[in-house]
Amino acid sequence: MITVLLVIHLLIAIAMVTLILLQRSEGGALGIGGGGGGGFMTGRQAGNVLTKSTGVLAAAFFTTSLVLAILASHDRTDATTILDDAAVPGAAAPATPTDDTGSAAAPSAEPAPAAEPSAPVSR
Repeated sequence: MITVLLVIHLLIAIAMVTLILLQRSEGGALGIGGGGGGGFMTGRQAGNVLTKSTGVLAAAFFTTSLVLAILASHDRTDATTILDDAAVPGAAAPATPTDDTGSAAAPSAEPAPAAEPSAPVSR
């Protein structure tokens, strides 16, 4: 089912790119279909048909994208998210510093000496 839908999705994408390239460009970009006046449709009629066709193909492309995403999410057997794998807050206690003997070091009552500035201080 997904393979068939993916092939249809790709065909819609190719058709949409083709229709976009066939439209008359106002800036002189690619505009493949912006040629002379001789033809079975006038410029305005061709523009309306191409614009409406592009809109229909865009809606079909959007729809197939959503259906493919939904089908892909249903085929997953492991339905976990990143949030499920996150650590529970407070589960792991922070490490306690130890002294050379391996026992926990007692906190010192003296404040740590102030570090000297790395740049000279102007006085």
